[in-house]
Amino acid sequence: MRILYYDCFSGISGDMNLGAMIDLGVSRDYLVDNLKKLNIDGWRLEISNEQRHGITGTKVTVVTDEGNTPLQGHSHMHDHDRVHDHVHDHSHEEDHKNRGNAHHERPVHRNLSDIEEIITGSQLAPKVSSLALKIFRRIAEAEAAVHNKPLDEIHFHEVGAIDSIIDIVGAAICLDVLSIDRVYVSVIELGSGMVRCEHGLLPVPAPATARIISGYPVHTGGVDFEATTPTGAAIIAAIAEPLPLDMTLVIEKSGYGIGQKLNPSRPNLLRVYLAQATTQERHGHQACLIECNVDDMNPETTEYIMSKLFAAGAGDAWITPVIMKKSRPALTLSVICEEENKENISEILFTESTTIGLRVTPFAKETLQREFEEIDTPYGKVMIKKSYFNNRLVSAKPEADRCAEIAGKTGLPMKQVMHEITSLALKKS
Repeated sequence: MRILYYDCFSGISGDMNLGAMIDLGVSRDYLVDNLKKLNIDGWRLEISNEQRHGITGTKVTVVTDEGNTPLQGHSHMHDHDRVHDHVHDHSHEEDHKNRGNAHHERPVHRNLSDIEEIITGSQLAPKVSSLALKIFRRIAEAEAAVHNKPLDEIHFHEVGAIDSIIDIVGAAICLDVLSIDRVYVSVIELGSGMVRCEHGLLPVPAPATARIISGYPVHTGGVDFEATTPTGAAIIAAIAEPLPLDMTLVIEKSGYGIGQKLNPSRPNLLRVYLAQATTQERHGHQACLIECNVDDMNPETTEYIMSKLFAAGAGDAWITPVIMKKSRPALTLSVICEEENKENISEILFTESTTIGLRVTPFAKETLQREFEEIDTPYGKVMIKKSYFNNRLVSAKPEADRCAEIAGKTGLPMKQVMHEITSLALKKS
């Protein structure tokens, strides 16, 4: 499987992503030629090879003069759109000069429909347009949630500028030309401190960034600036997923995108791997062990509690006699369940037993590959559970209740019935 792996040890911004893609091998000319299909003027890419902490990478700066050049193909520019843009992705810039913008009076406030009109009115490939719109929509949905406004009332500030449009559409172009099967991401460094945005000073990560990147493993405090910007977060959220623990990478090539900000503590770089990925075939997953000790519960209630636990999705449950403080005889209730059943199991233990506290331990549950097969036997049809390790049959076991039924009808010992049916099942495998 051909994958792209984002190593965001120093965060990610739109321009860092473009730099990493070019450093990985995307043609500069191909990127620029496809960006021209947007039919917007007033921008250019400055691309250079530089070093950070001795590591060579590619630095991309989107230079714009928006405010002086009208947008082609944009039929209904609002009055507030005929002004000069602010620069976005502040944390990876020394200052606004690093973007090369000559004027910064007031920001352009485009909404999602303005962005959609620019992109859908272009000559971009359908897959590129679709991904770019998906990234912008991620940002718009986050802003709408943060500001508690309908989606159509959200106006992009820094992310509505031409440089952000170039960053996002450029990301879609690069991903399309690389023909990647899957995209994965490391733990994402968010940074720390405060960032100055259209709304003033905001804590890092900016509220929109935090919303966009929800569900991904992150780290804060690795650097003292905004390491991951809304644009960078939205690119990741639209295309990537956390790397599975059991996935092995075979690296083919790596690329480094250089951020605008100089950082003495760690290299301000985005590293991206082009790799082949393989997964070891495993049949395990994460589960929970929930336990509690009780020394004041009527033992007559245990059967009822156990039945409720299994009805609520417990994979297994058992009772262990223990001696607690002051030499009190007591019992430990132990339950194994899936993550999605944890709340229901906990509620039963709290409401049906006398415990006032639970121990919840997540663990990796490894299981054999299992399948069920109904076979014909001298006693009729019997369901067999077969278990495999590395595609090799290691056990075949008849259903115990069915064996008990056969033993009751025939008068044979149950262990004899189970042995005969098991032998028959193994011969048929």
